[in-house]
Amino acid sequence: MTTQIAVGLPEELVSRLDALVPTTHSSRSEALRRAVELYLYQLACEHDARQYERLPLSDSELSLADDPEAWADTPPW
Repeated sequence: MTTQIAVGLPEELVSRLDALVPTTHSSRSEALRRAVELYLYQLACEHDARQYERLPLSDSELSLADDPEAWADTPPW
């Protein structure tokens, strides 16, 4: 399901968008949807980084990354 929304953009930004759309996306809508997805992903990554700064991995957690055998029981997703 999708919801249509209206967004006001400066003409200069629309011109830049229109210049890229034919070579990268099928429509303005697709380009803007992808831009929002990437922006939300970036925000989530920044949030995760702040959490790791606040509560860093322990030495035992970090050691797992150095030992391939430690990952032997990890499910193959």
